[in-house]
Amino acid sequence: MIEFIIALMLAGIVTSGAFAIYNAQQKQWNVQDQVADMQASIRAATAELTTKIRMAGYKVPENIAPILGSNTNPDTIIIIYDSEDIVGVQTEQAMSQPTADLHCDGHDLSGLQDGDWAFIYDPSTKTGEFFEVTQVIYGTFLIKHNTMALSKSYPLGSKVSKMNRYKYYIDQSDPNHPNMMVQCWNKPAQIYADNITNLNFSYVLSNGDVVDAPTIPIMVREVRILVNGRNDKPDHEFFTPYRTRSLETRVNIRNLAAN
Repeated sequence: MIEFIIALMLAGIVTSGAFAIYNAQQKQWNVQDQVADMQASIRAATAELTTKIRMAGYKVPENIAPILGSNTNPDTIIIIYDSEDIVGVQTEQAMSQPTADLHCDGHDLSGLQDGDWAFIYDPSTKTGEFFEVTQVIYGTFLIKHNTMALSKSYPLGSKVSKMNRYKYYIDQSDPNHPNMMVQCWNKPAQIYADNITNLNFSYVLSNGDVVDAPTIPIMVREVRILVNGRNDKPDHEFFTPYRTRSLETRVNIRNLAAN
């Protein structure tokens, strides 16, 4: 009986030790999974920002700011460039009034859809504006904008293009799960990357100055990006509540330099 009791005690000790080791390893595996997810999220956020920022200003008329930065801590950035979904489109009739349809006779409008945002530009005055497309009638080459009158009646030969406009910022409405958001025009913002705690941008100008928010966007030659992230759940056994990582990169704005 004594030997049996001793055997049970030893078995209990071994079993307890095995469970302790298993729990420790399981916790470490979970932490490593969260760290891997965090690093992947930071890399995805950085890659997305790099790709879009590099396109800033592509075929954007000179009176439109191609990049807008706000030092809002976390920072916000807006990027505009030509999508090239429609190419060489222009009006073939002068507008009779600012609410009139755009007649683009003979031009390919297949890249333009109802609800898109377009840009109309008058080369003679070098002025233009964005507007929302309410309907595209492909058979008669008409672009309607019923919900938005233009600021003037544009003449024959005015250029029409489809611009991309992306806004990136951090949504901190849930402090336990901050996310990097992306918004295209006035459409609902979408989560692009989870558990991104901070975006920081600085802008190198053509004169060499480095600023937190550019007042003259066409002078921007480089954007420095810093993305911070953290793991999904707090780790109470770590010396800080969350494990964090950051990634920094620089992007040359080639389209603005070309202009």
